Amino acid sequence: MKNIKLFSFVILAFYLLVSCAQKEKLEKQDERPNIIFLLSDDQTSIATGCYGNDQVVTPNMDNLAAEGVLFANHYNTTSICMASRASIMTGMYEYKTGCNFMHGSLRTEKFQKSYPVILKQAGYFTGFAGKFGFPVSNEDGWDDKNMKVIPSEEFDMWGGGPGQTQYKTANNPSIAKYAKQYPHSTRAYGAWANDFISEAKKSGKPFCMSISFKAPHLPFTPDKYFDYVYENKKYKKPANYGAENAKHLAPQAKSGRQYNSYNFWRDSEENYQEAITKYNQLIHGVDYALGMIRKSLKEQGVDDNTIIIFTSDNGYSCGAHNFGGKVLPYEEASKSPLIIYDPRSPKSSRGVKREVVTANIDMAPTILTYAGVEIPKNMDGENLIPLVNKQNGINRETVALTNMWGNDEIQAMSVVSKDWKYIYWQFANDEMQPIEELFNIGKDRLEMNNVANNSAYNMQLKKMRKLYDEQLKHIESEALNYNDYKKYGILFDRNAKAADKKQYLTGDYQEVLRQQAINQAEKRKAQKKK
Repeated sequence: MKNIKLFSFVILAFYLLVSCAQKEKLEKQDERPNIIFLLSDDQTSIATGCYGNDQVVTPNMDNLAAEGVLFANHYNTTSICMASRASIMTGMYEYKTGCNFMHGSLRTEKFQKSYPVILKQAGYFTGFAGKFGFPVSNEDGWDDKNMKVIPSEEFDMWGGGPGQTQYKTANNPSIAKYAKQYPHSTRAYGAWANDFISEAKKSGKPFCMSISFKAPHLPFTPDKYFDYVYENKKYKKPANYGAENAKHLAPQAKSGRQYNSYNFWRDSEENYQEAITKYNQLIHGVDYALGMIRKSLKEQGVDDNTIIIFTSDNGYSCGAHNFGGKVLPYEEASKSPLIIYDPRSPKSSRGVKREVVTANIDMAPTILTYAGVEIPKNMDGENLIPLVNKQNGINRETVALTNMWGNDEIQAMSVVSKDWKYIYWQFANDEMQPIEELFNIGKDRLEMNNVANNSAYNMQLKKMRKLYDEQLKHIESEALNYNDYKKYGILFDRNAKAADKKQYLTGDYQEVLRQQAINQAEKRKAQKKK
């Protein structure tokens, strides 16, 4: 009998210990910060007040920067929505996600290593609203129909949609219930956020909320609620506006739709003013939604433990160098705002600016680290928290910018540092040859002076070429064998033969790969003999 009682006591003690351990673990989890990730669409950094634009009205973004950290040199490694969004979620360069228009979907296994899935597995209450922007599918190749394949079931709350989504709230099923009060989707997402925060709080879990606004993407359809903001406003054009400021740029860059379309930026003064007004008004709507979200956090008592990250999926040219759209590696098209606000940070780390180059691939590693979750080894990005806390908190010199979409001429790679940008335009035909561009963006932010052929900058050119070649090695070794990515190890190679590149452009490049393998094997044999 005594043995039975003793055994019962041991079992009870064991369960009490387990229960206490579980409770302690839960309490520890509950102390983890909430994380909000906000993404606008096509917002270039200079379209934001805190980035030096005195013609726009973005008080909530400006306040977020004043209370947090502004990253002055934030780039999108691929400046187009589908590829950039996949890179943001997975922390990987496009040639490892395999995801872009004309290429293919993000494979299911890769999405399972995205920050929302990892955080849900780690006990976070997760939600997504807005433009998801890329399909998750194991189908090979590109098919527009795949855009509808999105993993809504991976989130605790869903307010998102496939493809581009719609500005009219009623046309987005997942948020249609907000249409009466908020007919424009931008403010509707702010209302959805309020409900998400409420449900997340009830769950007792820390939360991660991701909202991807459609604004300010085309068609420029701003919320009429904000018509008063820029009424009768006339904007100054950027100093590098128009065709006269594109004469020095590579012909490859001026061959695609970024130069030949988007005529509303340059047809007339009237058209320009109308376009820039609508663009800025759409951004103001996002700013207002940010204000709605911060108000909800405060009202529900979770503002002091909620980190907010705000950025965009790519920049926008807005007529600079006569360009419209994005895709290109120039400043306006490839840069976006990035602001990180952590209410727990000391005052010394607030209202500060960081100059070190950052990238969209840094979002997932940073979010995971804030949550106390280990960064998967497949991620290419950096955890930015040390940079949030310290001026030179991360040791990074460059990131690679790639365009693997669109007409052959504009597909190119570049490397960018805080002060320098090197672009290698690889395409050649009877009308154009491969060309290098080197810009001292630390002093020439408008990129008006290509110094690649200036002997005074030979040392810098050699350095940037070396950094470019180092980035290329990653593509050569890590590019996926599917969705047409392996070819970029040749196309972007400064030393590749023109004949090999031509085979890649025509799709006849399996023989090139075979010959490369033979050559490498022969080199290894020769080295062994030595």
